[in-house]
Amino acid sequence: MKLSVFLLWLVSIPLLVHSIPVPDIRVPDIRGYLLNCGTAGSSGEVTSGSLKYITDEGFISVGNITTLKTPDGLLPVLSTLRYFPDTSARKYCYVIPVTKGGKYLLRTTYYYGGFDGGKEPPVFDQIVDGTKWSTVNTTEDYANGLSSYYEVVVMAMGKTLSVCLARNQKTVSSPFISALELEYLEDSMYNTTDFSKYALITVARSTFGSDKDDMISYPDDEFNRLWQPFNDGINPVVISHSNVTSSDFWNLPPAKAFQTSITTSRGKELQIQWPPLALPSTSYYISLYFQDNRNPSPYSWRVFNVSLNGRIFYTDLNVTASGVTVYATQWPLSGQTKIVLTPATGIPVGPVISAGELFQILPLGGRTISRDVMAMDEFARNLDSPPSDWRGDPCLPRENSWTGVACSKGQFARIVTLNLTNAGLSGSLPSSISKLTGLAHLWLGGNKLSGTIPEMGSLKVLQTLHLENNKLEGQIPQSLGQLAKLHEIFVQNNNLDGKIPPSLQKRKDINIRL
Repeated sequence: MKLSVFLLWLVSIPLLVHSIPVPDIRVPDIRGYLLNCGTAGSSGEVTSGSLKYITDEGFISVGNITTLKTPDGLLPVLSTLRYFPDTSARKYCYVIPVTKGGKYLLRTTYYYGGFDGGKEPPVFDQIVDGTKWSTVNTTEDYANGLSSYYEVVVMAMGKTLSVCLARNQKTVSSPFISALELEYLEDSMYNTTDFSKYALITVARSTFGSDKDDMISYPDDEFNRLWQPFNDGINPVVISHSNVTSSDFWNLPPAKAFQTSITTSRGKELQIQWPPLALPSTSYYISLYFQDNRNPSPYSWRVFNVSLNGRIFYTDLNVTASGVTVYATQWPLSGQTKIVLTPATGIPVGPVISAGELFQILPLGGRTISRDVMAMDEFARNLDSPPSDWRGDPCLPRENSWTGVACSKGQFARIVTLNLTNAGLSGSLPSSISKLTGLAHLWLGGNKLSGTIPEMGSLKVLQTLHLENNKLEGQIPQSLGQLAKLHEIFVQNNNLDGKIPPSLQKRKDINIRL
């Protein structure tokens, strides 16, 4: 299962306007945000039809922006990018306002364009909240003149969703991003998945029998999902003679996805290898869509069995002109996938299939508890220049935790150590420090912090407190003497009044340096 977390799934889109048009993107509202990365102000607004991308300013505070020197005809949204040369940062995060508990389709798009003077794109990781989602490797696509995009369906655990890039052992130059899109999904969509435990990585979303240039997106799909054409070149294609009603299906597929289908001769079974790539051995969410393509009538139906890699998926499926879908939430697949549709006995017409969606099931990697996240966010706001990676989840993934932050293990992480000694910090200590109730070590010595030392009486497991060599004023909090596990307090070389509170004078077990 560990391998499946790091899997790369690429879907390619041509670069030139005359090849396949960029998907229409809605003006950001409660339903989502469509970000043109690497732009500033109104220059980031790129219109496609009646819809547009906007600048990514305000959603991220780090990175450099650039405009590519590219051939004429490049889609505008691919002509700029944001890149991240800071090798000391553990991650580079966008933070996007969302509706807590809402379900979202997240898409990231990449086109290298040789922005760094190199010949091959860098390889790096991408993270959603506290979970490593995939590794970005667009080398093959870029060599073929293509951009690449990645998709995942996630639930927002809080009021913001973080989307981060991070270096890994194979990263040799700056990670980058061309576009980021976030689309709100209706409650019914993919609702058999427990999104509190899993996310869904898009492996394939296809319409069967479509022309190679006929990709479906917004406005045909109101959620701006991208449906790639699939045609095996073996089985015959049929055209639908009636429309389906999208709202009749839980996943709300676009009616246009049913316009073409793949079928076979009367009485024969239909075999399709889809998707056309080998899959790693893990569990998948599968949804297959069917419609009888003939004119609606009492005879416009066909019955057949559906199997995947020799295992029965659904028996006696009755397909009419109204359309039907069958799905599985945790289906094991490995290697090449063969879909076989076998007509029921006595049925005079062959099977038919219109579209399919396939997602890899991604177990979530946990998250930092909300009170710690809010406390650290407030601390970051109180600093004049916080560390550049202080956005997103403070603790997770563990190898991409915030600079100076160490955390407990488990599904819900707690911050146990905050060590930013000699980090060049200026600003003040917020009262929210007292909400980090899992904190055992607070080391902020050797900075330029000013203001007073906040009350810390709630930090019952605090063992060491280092605030020496700053510009702090006022008194040492009386509440420190109430912390039974505290055995070390360094506050020398500040502007404190020098008095030790009575509660600390009684403590012979504490090493105090004033």
